[in-house]
Amino acid sequence: MATIAIDPGHGGEDPGAVGKAGTFEKNVTLAIGRRLKAKIDADPLLRGMLTRDGDFFVPLGQRVAKARAVQADLFVSIHADAFIKPDARGSSVFVLSDKGASSTAARWLAQKENAADLVGGVNLGVKDALLARTLLDLSQTATMQDSAKLGRAVLGELGGINQLHKGQVEQAGFAVLKAPDIPSILVETAFISNPEEELRLKDEAYQDKMAEAILRGIKRYFAKNPPVQRNTVAFIG
Repeated sequence: MATIAIDPGHGGEDPGAVGKAGTFEKNVTLAIGRRLKAKIDADPLLRGMLTRDGDFFVPLGQRVAKARAVQADLFVSIHADAFIKPDARGSSVFVLSDKGASSTAARWLAQKENAADLVGGVNLGVKDALLARTLLDLSQTATMQDSAKLGRAVLGELGGINQLHKGQVEQAGFAVLKAPDIPSILVETAFISNPEEELRLKDEAYQDKMAEAILRGIKRYFAKNPPVQRNTVAFIG
């Protein structure tokens, strides 16, 4: 059985982005996250875990720690962010970049998200600092490759229900994607700062379509990359 960690962005005192009509990102992400979990749990080969199942704040590091605690096979962070231009629109999928962000919007979004707090470290059980760094780099390189495969599968499905902001998976330094051993993606369901997309994000039918599209992408990924037993690293903090 494969475990998918579902991470509804923001929560509690952190509302995330706020649409022109007053829609809070934290409410949209939780609604879609709950729908995604229900769909995942309906499949006997899958199980879902929510990093938050209510309106409360969870630090970025704890979100990753929760995923690692259940030995998650995938980590899917759900957002509905804003941009400085109200005409920005479309769905996006992000993976971690160890270099620069792939676009100005990607850089802006990552800086905005990371301002909340910082991710903790990992303990590889190796005393030699250089060896530990090398092992971590190797683990993260393989994980980032899998993240890109997952991202492409999910992005392909999102394109069937919404315009895509970019035609390819984007890269940025989102702290919540920095688990070195779990393929991780961040889904921007739509721009809540765009009045038309804000209306769609509030619509339960659209929320259900979004959850269904993400699930189809996950299944497409697993069809070519079956989950395997991994030696997870211990989380500190």
